[in-house]
Amino acid sequence: MSNCAIVGINWGDEGKGRMVDLITQQYDVVVRYQGGNNAGHTVINDHGKFALNLLPSGIFRPEVVNVLGNGVVIDCQHLCKEIANLRQAGISITPDNFKISDRATLVFPYHRDLDALEEARLKDRAYGSTKRGIAPVYSDKYQKKTIQAGELLYPQYLRGRLAGILEWKNLTIENVYHAKPYSLEDMMAWLEEYGGQIAPFVCDTGAFLRQAQSQGKDILFEAQLGALRDLDFGIWPYTSSSNNIAAYAPVGAGIPGSPVDQVIGVVKAYSSCVGEGPFTCEWFGPEADALREAGGEYGAATGRPRRVGPLGLGATRYGATLQGATNVAFTKLDVLSYMEKIPVCTHYEIDGKQTQDFPFPALLDRAKPVYTDLPGWKCDISGVRRFEDLPQAAQDYVLYVERAIGCHIGYVSVGAERDAIILR
Repeated sequence: MSNCAIVGINWGDEGKGRMVDLITQQYDVVVRYQGGNNAGHTVINDHGKFALNLLPSGIFRPEVVNVLGNGVVIDCQHLCKEIANLRQAGISITPDNFKISDRATLVFPYHRDLDALEEARLKDRAYGSTKRGIAPVYSDKYQKKTIQAGELLYPQYLRGRLAGILEWKNLTIENVYHAKPYSLEDMMAWLEEYGGQIAPFVCDTGAFLRQAQSQGKDILFEAQLGALRDLDFGIWPYTSSSNNIAAYAPVGAGIPGSPVDQVIGVVKAYSSCVGEGPFTCEWFGPEADALREAGGEYGAATGRPRRVGPLGLGATRYGATLQGATNVAFTKLDVLSYMEKIPVCTHYEIDGKQTQDFPFPALLDRAKPVYTDLPGWKCDISGVRRFEDLPQAAQDYVLYVERAIGCHIGYVSVGAERDAIILR
């Protein structure tokens, strides 16, 4: 039995979905353990190209069981659409290969509205939310005023709970944001339409995972976003609203007593970022446009153009340490093939002093990147499958980053396809 977590090292959008899709052939179960539909994993395989927001990326392998753990927040309406899209592409999704924790939290339409209303109130101080209701629902969860997926199986109990929650929630909707309140009947009708479709997948997934472990099965934990968006350790307050570090995986999956044996940290060969907040290595203008187009840097969940720039070694080293990475997957190396020289941020300058360490959030706005240029290779490497067949400059770039972050780079991605990978 082996437990492995695939996690993001930087700001998210590193390519975790393609890594899960690649290595799920070695695992029996894939578990999403946090987050909601506010981020996406893009997967390209024999079935086509897909952007998954809630479904675990192991869903494309029929022999793998996929689980949404108790740490996930679920918009039933969005999940129904996602399931329908994959079924239309010929992907089988049944209660045998897809399970939802009865303790997972449900996202309601009023959570989405509150998210948008708060961003509008903040104006130029907005956090850059995807407006999918994630912050409001996690806030409600910690106030013990949310509905768990398992309550879908007990309609009368659910109705009473929801009535009390709406009475409380409408006070905020009406009196703070001066918006139209939600009625119990409308929300019950919404649950009947969308919650009814996901109810067959709801079960005690903790019991299922414990049984899988007792049978010696291997479990893969799939994270959303990256370490720098972690609620506790990220670029506060421009973080996600959940803990995406590997240490949280067993808790959010529903098997808190289980250790994580391996952690594969995923990082791009350059930096990208969706949303607001400090991004020290950010490029603007033609340089940014060229990198964004070369890498296809547009959000999988939102379609928003990602902010881009050179790789930050301090940020990457910090993220790898937070995640406890035992191995690193270095993605999109092929994107840099157009560059004559490849800049890397080696230090941060704050008030005239240089540091290699990733700064505390309050200092990030004052931090300036200090770059070192490495030679480019200026040729197509997308067909390379052995490390020694890469141009020397590409090999040197990978080895330079490996030394700087202090973690072995075991996977080098040179394309989006499942087989466009170099194993080291």
